[in-house]
Amino acid sequence: MKTFVLLASVLAILAAPLTVRAEQPPILDRTLFFGDDDIAGERISPDGQFVSFLKPYKGTRNIWVKRTGEPFSAARPLSAQTKRPVSGYFWSQDSKFILFVQDAGGDENFNVYAIDPTLAADPANGVPPTRALTDLQHVRTVIYSVPKTKPDIIYIGLNDRDARWHDLYELRLSTGEKTLLRKNTERIGNWVFDHDGTMRMAVRLTATGNKEFLRIDPDEFKLIYSCDVLESCGQSGFDAENRLVYLVTNRGPLNLTELEMLDPATGATTTVESDPQKRVDFGGVILSVADHRVLFTKYEDDGVRRYFKDSAFETQLRWLESQLPGKEVRLGARTTDESLWIVSAHSDTDPGDIYVWNPGAQTLALQYRVREAIPRAALSERRPYHYKSSDGLDIPAYLTLPKGLPATNLPLIVNPHGGPWAQDMFGYNGFAQFLANRGYAVLQPNFRGSTGYGKAYLNAGNGEWGRKMQDDLTWGVKALVADGTVDPKRVGIVGISYGGYATLAGVTFTPNLYAAAVDIVGPSNLVTQLDLMPAYWEAGKKAMYTRVADPTTAEGRSLLIAASPLTRASDIVTPLMVVQGKNDPRVNIRESNQIVAAVRDNGKPVEYLVAPDEGHGFARPINNLAMMSAIEAFLAKYLGGRYQDDVPADVAAKLKEIRVDPLTVSGAVTSKEPGAEPSK
Repeated sequence: MKTFVLLASVLAILAAPLTVRAEQPPILDRTLFFGDDDIAGERISPDGQFVSFLKPYKGTRNIWVKRTGEPFSAARPLSAQTKRPVSGYFWSQDSKFILFVQDAGGDENFNVYAIDPTLAADPANGVPPTRALTDLQHVRTVIYSVPKTKPDIIYIGLNDRDARWHDLYELRLSTGEKTLLRKNTERIGNWVFDHDGTMRMAVRLTATGNKEFLRIDPDEFKLIYSCDVLESCGQSGFDAENRLVYLVTNRGPLNLTELEMLDPATGATTTVESDPQKRVDFGGVILSVADHRVLFTKYEDDGVRRYFKDSAFETQLRWLESQLPGKEVRLGARTTDESLWIVSAHSDTDPGDIYVWNPGAQTLALQYRVREAIPRAALSERRPYHYKSSDGLDIPAYLTLPKGLPATNLPLIVNPHGGPWAQDMFGYNGFAQFLANRGYAVLQPNFRGSTGYGKAYLNAGNGEWGRKMQDDLTWGVKALVADGTVDPKRVGIVGISYGGYATLAGVTFTPNLYAAAVDIVGPSNLVTQLDLMPAYWEAGKKAMYTRVADPTTAEGRSLLIAASPLTRASDIVTPLMVVQGKNDPRVNIRESNQIVAAVRDNGKPVEYLVAPDEGHGFARPINNLAMMSAIEAFLAKYLGGRYQDDVPADVAAKLKEIRVDPLTVSGAVTSKEPGAEPSK
């Protein structure tokens, strides 16, 4: 009887695909994933009196504040940015100011702004005054240190004297007064301050790409530690005695990064810890802000692993985890005395709940649910997935299968991360969930060259853009096709930044693999991409040349030309969508113009979106909604997934504004070399 029922079910599925679709969760509105969060970016003030957060105000994401014990209905806005959402902010150490950085239209030339939350609101805009602490054009401000012992001071870098290098300034928050401390004439990439706000070390990137740690003596720099261009080393704060530096390094014979202690006085190092399971790089040391003791270390494997160093804190965190079963607990901002913490509890199928945690009193107060309107029951599991690449290398990835559909013959979206020196980690991923809701399997590979898996894995990507790094995507598709999960005729690829490059490389170097492709701010021409890097990337230029290829040498230039999708644009047969921010300082709009013009001239289908008020990726929700409405319709057209056909009037208007007719784009090249001049 059971066999008969099963057979009847299978026959019904084969005969009536709509029955299968009816088992899927309903199509969720794209606004739930890509519209502005109702509430996000929560922080508690260092004195514990206030909880601040981000929320739309007059249509744009801004900073709000409420007293810790008040409901969110009592919150009031503090900022009134209208052109660009506030993406992040922080409190001064004495809780007197909220500080944030903002650029113009995505150009990444950031200025620093301050708000006194105790001041009365201006009737004209409903918020207290926002003061520009730096107000410079075509200058990028970086923040080095926010010392607890000097609450009216932060240390910043400005590249106004020389666009390549940031000079060190002391910035007084109460007055905006800037004091030049050091001109950067020695390739300094970072200044290291101790618990007292005393500058102890400088980090220099040499002309060969090596990293040097320099002790700052009264009259000179003293070299105390270094690692070469293909090694990793970085500091992670001072110890409780304010004497030794926590150093994360894989110098010499080490493959996985480990935690060491560096003595700035002598340069001597001692090993503290590496991954007990010998699988991944050291993931971080979590220090108390109250007394700087080590609370725990962590590792990002297929999931997070913690190793506690403080038994009292372990007991407190274990209690917290017991109150949030089945969730991954992440610690956020905390008060100076650590009596109150912001914590989040999330999973792969839950964007998260935000709480205020009092470990001493063992209380947990729910603040809000992240993207509360998303029905958690409709979301799909996102699980670790491993497969072998072309040379047998194990590739760690994450696979999301659409809920309510059999895991057979599915359309697939390959979604390579940006960087490429970055890592996809376990947890909730809104983009994967959106695609899974539309019926796609989603593969997110940590291809070779990704960070987190050791020096050998990272260096295996050197010189392999468009080659073995691309194989790592291709063989993921092959594995899913071979086991019957994926329909080989319905495979797409969507990526941003390096993921956009991988998208273009996929449709040029493996032209028959993908049936649809979306490149978001990806370089098409590696020669012009490296030539047009922002000036302030000077310190890291040699490291990039070492890992990609050196355009200043004949051999390197030849390698870049061969790996550039533009070189073989005539091989593209896959329908392509290209998305670009006009003000992108990282991937110049020329990169997108060139590939769009080339595909158009080859008579192949190409769509083009350009946002005039965005940079490297979109920050404004209206632009993201317009982009995603176009992307989901494009993927549905070529891969057969579901899509939301209704588009609100404001989103439709924005899409019309950013959609560019490929016939109007200049940039087609006149020779096979990507460096050739555009045709007139």
